[in-house]
Amino acid sequence: MNCPRVCTVLAATIIAVLPGAALAQFPSAPGSSTAPVQDRWPDPPKSPQAGASAAPAAQAAPKRAAPTQANTSPSGEELLDTPAKKPAAAATAAPALTVACSGAFAKDSSHLKLAIKYDSRNLTFGEVDGPEGSKIPGTILFPNDPKRRLEVIWAKEGARSETSVIAINGKSQWSAPKGMKLGLPLAALEKANGRPFKLSGFDADGAAGVAGWEGGALGSLPGGCKMSMRFAADLKVPKEARAAATGDKEILSSDASVRALKPTVVEILIGY
Repeated sequence: MNCPRVCTVLAATIIAVLPGAALAQFPSAPGSSTAPVQDRWPDPPKSPQAGASAAPAAQAAPKRAAPTQANTSPSGEELLDTPAKKPAAAATAAPALTVACSGAFAKDSSHLKLAIKYDSRNLTFGEVDGPEGSKIPGTILFPNDPKRRLEVIWAKEGARSETSVIAINGKSQWSAPKGMKLGLPLAALEKANGRPFKLSGFDADGAAGVAGWEGGALGSLPGGCKMSMRFAADLKVPKEARAAATGDKEILSSDASVRALKPTVVEILIGY
């Protein structure tokens, strides 16, 4: 694969068009009526108080080898003391499934940095869906767990470094910046954005992408990355109802024809 050509196209799309037509590069399965990305893939003891006098050595109570607790027989007779049980050590918390424009997902990240944070056993380097039906090499986190799967495409493919695109799709439960997740409706996005935003016209399969955040909060992320999304119309909505929001055009999320489709987020792309 000619990475310089593909990576250049991908990076240029993310930087220049994201949000917007970048999502159109990730096509749905031919003939599918479902969301375009949902079919791609088959978380001390207190010291003595000042001024208190210590007990004379001769009268000091004998020390016990270890903290003990009383142990009694069924009849109530006290038996030999047994060592008190120590609380179990707290399990090490797993890294949160959150993508931020920093740390392991910063622009200067790499496959190695992800392996250090998420354990190399939870990563693989393979192919993911790319523009126009192509396949692009990338790092896949938790490849065997649809709910924790995450894809990262690198600008420097050979070195597996310099983050280009991070994709949340399928059944993934990862959170994007500002708490964005798959399955969110338009109302939730408008609230997070602080205003309506533009979408591309819906295609024949009921899919559309963000065409612009219209100066809202989702268009300005800390860390220098940008975010775009792909939506799918509710399958229960008749195809005839999509006509007003279908076609090569841009339309506001607050438009009645868009709201009638009850679209939800089916893919989130974070890019540099």
